[in-house]
Amino acid sequence: MIYFDNSATTACLPEAARLAEQYMLEGYFNPAAAYAPAVRLEKDVSRAREAISAQLGAHANELFFTSCGTESNNTALLGGLGAMRGKGRVIVSAVEHPSVYEAAVFLREQGYDVVFAPVTPEGCLDLEQLAGLLTPETQLVSCMHVNNETGAVNDIAAVRALMKRVSPNALLHVDGVQAFMKLDPVPCDLYSVSGHKLHAPKGVGALYIRSGVRVRPYLIGGGQESGMRSGTTNVPSIMAFSAAVADYAEHRTEYNSNMLAVKKRLYSDLSSLRDVRLNGPEPEKSAPHILNMSFMGVRGEVLLNALSEKGLMVSTGSACAAHKRGRNRILNAMGITGERQDGAIRFSFSHYNTEAEADTAAQMIADQVALLRRFRRR
Repeated sequence: MIYFDNSATTACLPEAARLAEQYMLEGYFNPAAAYAPAVRLEKDVSRAREAISAQLGAHANELFFTSCGTESNNTALLGGLGAMRGKGRVIVSAVEHPSVYEAAVFLREQGYDVVFAPVTPEGCLDLEQLAGLLTPETQLVSCMHVNNETGAVNDIAAVRALMKRVSPNALLHVDGVQAFMKLDPVPCDLYSVSGHKLHAPKGVGALYIRSGVRVRPYLIGGGQESGMRSGTTNVPSIMAFSAAVADYAEHRTEYNSNMLAVKKRLYSDLSSLRDVRLNGPEPEKSAPHILNMSFMGVRGEVLLNALSEKGLMVSTGSACAAHKRGRNRILNAMGITGERQDGAIRFSFSHYNTEAEADTAAQMIADQVALLRRFRRR
């Protein structure tokens, strides 16, 4: 099997899985308890918090563990606005993940002035358009660091600078789920991350909240996570998350270089095929692990299924929206429509992938595309 769907989820790092098992079988105590073994667990979680927050350029007291990127995003938008008075303007880029986009739709229903900021044909936030949308009444801006479908990278520092000039009191939330550890930290008020995109188990994420920013918690109870997220601490997954982050930090240059090499190899191989289009920035100008290409004259879902039968795992977009049929909202916002949108496939890589896999995958794709185009012409 060749797995090129790492934006959906990644294989758990063996060391992280073993550490999680250790904490499930031996360190199974509730860290909120008062006896010595539980107190030691609480200290372990504190060390994990310090290690992960350091990779964000943050202090440990600014990092709050969650269950996933969706919870982090929801908490940032709903909780950040919930702590403010009134219902002003909320700006969200048009290509956000469903956990941000649907939250914005909900906020509009609650009476907020929600606007969706346009993007460039490459999928990056259009800064000129954003400048025209910002107002003194803007309360929050949310945009991705890296787009999960195209790999487009937003200039967060430029977004921040625009906001300081026009909307100095607004919060800036950045969905960093696809960027954490792959790109450098960026200036913002709220930053979401997820463990399973980085070879940690599913079910653990985190939200950076800049010191001084008020966020209303929506999980109320025992007061865990400094009152920000009540609920029993998920020690095994948090420790595994920390292990995965530590591994990536140690090998970051190597891992990112490897993913970019695989991406460029696959792009080069596929570019030699007839009627193939790139969706998003050129490989060198986008995140190292995501490539989106359209195969004209072929339906993406049909090609995906054909490749799956051959052992190549890819996707047609966000895994969180895979059950929804119809137009691809992300590509549509980029002006990509018709058969180019219909034939779009996302490839996403991890450091486990190789250039040899890229060559094999390209040949499989070439064979299936040629076959499907013949059937479609009939």
